[in-house]
Amino acid sequence: MAQCTLLYFAWIREAIGVDSEVFDVPATISTPAELAAHLGQRSTGYARAFADMSRVRCAIDQAVHALDTPFGAPQEIAFFPPVTGG
Repeated sequence: MAQCTLLYFAWIREAIGVDSEVFDVPATISTPAELAAHLGQRSTGYARAFADMSRVRCAIDQAVHALDTPFGAPQEIAFFPPVTGG
C-alpha cells in the first residue's frame, strides 16, 4: 500500500463531503479509474461522485492524465469535472 493525498473539486467534492483526504492505495490498484471504482464502494456520496466516469477528469502529481493511466506511487491524485473555457 502506498499513501497518497486525494483531492476532490466542484460537484465531486460536494457529493463526497470532503475536499481532500490521505488514503492508503491498495497495491492491487494501478490507475485512477480503478481507484475511483474502489472509492465508489465506500459510501453513497463516493458512489454518486464516481457513477459516471465520463464526467470525471484526473491529475496525477499535478499533471492531467487519462483515467486509465498507470501510476506508481503518486503523492497526489486529484479528481475534478471537465474544465471548459471561453
